[in-house]
Amino acid sequence: MGVEGCTKCIKYLLFVFNFIFWLAGGIILGVALWLRHDSQTTNILYLQLGEKQAPNTFYVGIYILIAVGAVMMFVGFLGCYGAIQESQCLLGTFFTCLVILFACEVAAGIWGFVNKDQIAKDVKQFYDQALQQTLMGEPDASNAKAVVKTFHETLDCCGSDIMTATFTPVWRDDLCRKDALKSFFENSNCHKKIDELFSGKLYLIGIAAVVVAVIMIFEMILSMVLCCGIRNSSVY
Repeated sequence: MGVEGCTKCIKYLLFVFNFIFWLAGGIILGVALWLRHDSQTTNILYLQLGEKQAPNTFYVGIYILIAVGAVMMFVGFLGCYGAIQESQCLLGTFFTCLVILFACEVAAGIWGFVNKDQIAKDVKQFYDQALQQTLMGEPDASNAKAVVKTFHETLDCCGSDIMTATFTPVWRDDLCRKDALKSFFENSNCHKKIDELFSGKLYLIGIAAVVVAVIMIFEMILSMVLCCGIRNSSVY
């Protein structure tokens, strides 16, 4: 009787955790869609300099996040149904999906940690190339000027970390806004703004990943205990 009561307690506890997991999947999916359609990132990452497209590594991570959110919602629903029905088959499938999802999340986390600085670096190089073409008056200068102005208007910045490249556009009213000199002395250059843009979003993704990982570990433990409890109840 005590074993049966404990099994029921674990069943409802697992249901609650799965419902939270399902909600977390919905939140992650919503955040990923928001990041995908955020005006700042879309304005910058859809730019094209001649035949060169802006780096899209950031969007690779976003698409992975969208897929993870959708799968989490499905797995959460599967876990809720399996817990209520006390089905060993469904709970076994749920546990397998959790292990696969957890492994994918760890792999994505490692990939994100390795590439977190590279994303901003690639975007800064893209901006510097456009800025150089604009200041040097190269053949693609009109397209490069449009790219530079988009960066300046979207991120409210002017120039790069390099002193010569930073100081020159400060006096160019066609590139920077009128109070660009103030921004220059406040160190609001575009390299700094690009770092802030992507580091803030990656920080948000990292927090979500850690929370989900903790929930998944609890669910794997509870699902194993519940399966053992159901097996023992069927034996007795």
